[in-house]
Amino acid sequence: MNWKFLALALLAASFIWKVILNIADRRSADNPTPENVKDVYDAEQYAKWRSYHFEKVRFSLISTAASFVLLFCLVLTDAFSAIVAGVTDTYSAAIFVLLLYELSTGILNVPFEWYGTMVIEQKYGFNRTTPGTFVADTIKGLVIGLGVTIGILCLFIAIHLWLGDGVIWLFAIALFAIVMFFSFLYPVFAKIFNKFTPLEDGELKTSLLGLMEKHGYKVRAIKVMDASRRTTKANAYFTGFGKMKTIVLYDTLLKTMTPEEICAVFAHEMGHGLHKDTLKNQIISLAQICIIAVLMWLTVRTVEIYGFFGFAAVNYGFAFVLLTEIELQILSPLMGLVSSAFSRRAEYRADRQAVDEGYADALISGLKKLNRDSLGNLSPSPLLVRLTYSHPTLSQRIDAIRAYQATKTVSA
Repeated sequence: MNWKFLALALLAASFIWKVILNIADRRSADNPTPENVKDVYDAEQYAKWRSYHFEKVRFSLISTAASFVLLFCLVLTDAFSAIVAGVTDTYSAAIFVLLLYELSTGILNVPFEWYGTMVIEQKYGFNRTTPGTFVADTIKGLVIGLGVTIGILCLFIAIHLWLGDGVIWLFAIALFAIVMFFSFLYPVFAKIFNKFTPLEDGELKTSLLGLMEKHGYKVRAIKVMDASRRTTKANAYFTGFGKMKTIVLYDTLLKTMTPEEICAVFAHEMGHGLHKDTLKNQIISLAQICIIAVLMWLTVRTVEIYGFFGFAAVNYGFAFVLLTEIELQILSPLMGLVSSAFSRRAEYRADRQAVDEGYADALISGLKKLNRDSLGNLSPSPLLVRLTYSHPTLSQRIDAIRAYQATKTVSA
C-alpha cells in the first residue's frame, strides 16, 4: 500500500467534507425563519445578519483552503522528514517535526485570526480586542499550546519506549488525567487572559446566591469577567468541584440583560450541574481519549508508513501529525454526531431546569437577546445541526420550553 498517496487522498477528502459543510451553512441563509423567532431581528438587523453570515462562511472557506494547501504541500514534499535529516535522538526528531507543524500552521493562522477578529468582528461591532491584546493573546496561546503538546508527545514516547504495546491504556489514563488537571486549573489559566472582580451587592447577587443555595451549593464567590475587553458577546458559567462553586458572569451579560434574564441563563447553567452533565462529558471524553490512544498506538506500530514520507524510522512527531490532521479528521464527523446529540439533549434538560425555577419567559427573552447580539443563525441547515451543533436551534429550544411549561401548567 502506498501510504503517502492514502494520506494525501484522506487529506483531500477531509477538505472536501469541510467545503460541503460550509456550502450547507451558506445555503441555510435562504431557509425560512421559524415563526417563533421572527421577532429576533428587524429588517435592518436581518440584513446585517445575512451580510455577517456570508462573510463568515466565505472567510471560513478561504482559511480552510489555505490550511489544506499548506499541510498538503508539507506532506507531499517530505518537508517533515527533511527537517530531521541526520537527527538520531528519538525525542529531538519528534520535537523538530512537531515544531515545524505547530509553527507553520500557527504562523499561517495568525493573519487569518487577525482578519477574523480585527476586521470582520470589528466591522459588525463585536470586537473589543486591541492590537496589543491580540498580540499578547496570540503569544500566550502559542507558548501554552506548544508546551502542553510537546509535553504530551514526550509522555507518549516515554511510555511507548517503556511498555511497547502496553502504551494504549496507560497513555489513555495519563492523557485523561492531564485533561482533568487542566480542567481543574481552568480558573487559573483564565486569569492569564482576563481580570475578575467581585459582583456588587444587590438584587442580582441575592437572587443568584438564593438559586444556588436552594439546591445545596455553596458559593465561594460571584465574579465578573472583563469579556468586553475582547468582545461584545455574552455568557455565564460556574466552576469548581463538588458543591463548592464560583459563579462567573461576563460583564457584557450585565450590560445587555435584566437581572431576571441573567438568573434564567444561570438557572440553565445550574441545570447542567444538577444533572451532572460535566461528569457525563468527562466520560465521553475518556471514551474519545481511548480512541485517540488506540489510533496513536496503531500509527507508531505500523512502521512501514514512515518510509513513504522520507523517514528512516518511526517518528513520533509525524505520527502526531497523521493522527490530528488525517485520522481524527476522518473520524470527527462520526464522533461529532454522537457527542453533539448528547450535548443537545443536555441543553434541553438544562432549559427545563430554568423553567422549573420559574424563569421560562425570562429564559426565552434572554436567549433571543443572546442570539440577536451575536447575530446567530435562526434557521441553520439541519445537517449542520445534527453533525456539529452542541446546542439545539433557538426555535427548537423555545418550542421545547413552551411545551414543558404547558405540561407543568396542566399538572398544577
